[in-house]
Amino acid sequence: MSYSLSAACCWIILAAILAALPSRDNHWRRAYGLMALGGPILVWVYLSDGVIWGLVFTLAMLSVFRWPLRHFIAWLLRAVSRRAE
Repeated sequence: MSYSLSAACCWIILAAILAALPSRDNHWRRAYGLMALGGPILVWVYLSDGVIWGLVFTLAMLSVFRWPLRHFIAWLLRAVSRRAE
């Protein structure tokens, strides 16, 4: 297993541990930290292991970030609908 895939697996384990801990801000601070850490790891996986493993890790990240992604899509749709008016 390459170092990039090992880092990706450690990132997934870290995300699961952080999700299990209680939080007062609904885990948003931890999500921002995971995004900052996961972005470079995602690029590293794409560059060193190829598109297939990059897509697998992208799907794993989307699974972890389903609520921030949902909020972002809702914000984006509101911004587009305001411009259409």
